[in-house]
Amino acid sequence: MNVLVIGSGGREHALVWKMRQSKKVKKLYCATGNAGIAQEAECVNIQPDNIDALLAFAKEKKIDLTVVGPELPLSLGIVDKFEQAGLRVFGPTASAARLEYSKAFAKEMMAKCNIPTAAFKTFTSSDEAKEYIKEKGVPLVIKADGLAAGKGVVVAESVDEAINAIVDMMDKRIFGDAGKKVVIEDCLKGEEASFMVFTDGTTIVPMVSAQDHKRVFDNDKGPNTGGMGAYSPAPVVSESLAKKVIDKVFKPLLNGLKKEGIIYKGVLYAGLMIDDNQLNVLEFNCRFGDPEAQPILFRLKNDIIEIMEAIIDNRLSDIDVEWKKEAAVCVVIASKGYPANYEKGKVINGIDKAEEIKDVKVFHSGTAKKDNNIVTAGGRVLGVTASGIDINEAVKTAYKAIEKIKFEGMHYRKDIASKALSLVYKDIV
Repeated sequence: MNVLVIGSGGREHALVWKMRQSKKVKKLYCATGNAGIAQEAECVNIQPDNIDALLAFAKEKKIDLTVVGPELPLSLGIVDKFEQAGLRVFGPTASAARLEYSKAFAKEMMAKCNIPTAAFKTFTSSDEAKEYIKEKGVPLVIKADGLAAGKGVVVAESVDEAINAIVDMMDKRIFGDAGKKVVIEDCLKGEEASFMVFTDGTTIVPMVSAQDHKRVFDNDKGPNTGGMGAYSPAPVVSESLAKKVIDKVFKPLLNGLKKEGIIYKGVLYAGLMIDDNQLNVLEFNCRFGDPEAQPILFRLKNDIIEIMEAIIDNRLSDIDVEWKKEAAVCVVIASKGYPANYEKGKVINGIDKAEEIKDVKVFHSGTAKKDNNIVTAGGRVLGVTASGIDINEAVKTAYKAIEKIKFEGMHYRKDIASKALSLVYKDIV
């Protein structure tokens, strides 16, 4: 079959890598891809938000399955348009993807479905939001309602910080129209974890747990990023907690969406805050997390194409999804200055040497090919992913591989999975 993957990040490289292992795949395309993806698929110069051009390409090349990686094309209704044209596509419709592209809608659905989450209020007036902050006090979490590439969230420890976030989002519009509306919610304490499931709207199949590292610097310092690393399994997610997430979050949400006339199909991601085995939902994403996809796909035994086709055909219950017992870790290497301004075009050396190490794969994110060199082309550049018998071994292998890679200004956290290493592994998934 001919398969088209949409996107250009580490998540999409991981998807391409996993699909390349499928006997079902004859020809693999990626729009737009990157220098790493180009080694495993034919890259197509069509931007992920150019839905009409993507649809025309899929028809021309007789694409049998299109897989949508990032959130933007989902929000623009790519799934609806492909389905209307009679093409098979993996991902939720625009109405279902609203769970991600509108923080306010997600919070309202959680309230309707009695899903545990932080108390919140939404605002379309900057002045009213600032007054609320002064009355409420801190800490507070300020969220741009729309898509902001994982950067539209500020955890404010002071009133000034909270008001500055409102000024940036609503007055200065640093995230464009995403900041027309904001959600202000109580700040929760605990450990964050990422919990993803496959679903065809009825059957729910949980993936193995993972934990992301959002802050740019060690010890969770600095601004939020798209993710500086992830590991799986996450010790904070016990088997009993995993069952609770299915029963208290995913089942009521899918049922609540059905009442709204929405059937959710694809990958559904819940960002959780866990404190003493109690859970609250921070957010929903409507696709694989990045970088969580990298370690999770490392652990998936199945042919992912078979899972995706079963979801499209409403027969996910027929698939026995299996996972490797080994742990996996992804450490992101970023450009100097990320998530703020950063330079591009820095020559990257040593990727091939890193991949010579057993159980290592370097997933490309912000890379390009220039004059026969691989160069930096984004904030997050590479995701060095490794597996091991446990988290400790996987972490050691990932950092051993990173030592082989060099480019000017490269930055990475030295403490990925350090919290997991301090915990005893019992009853984890």
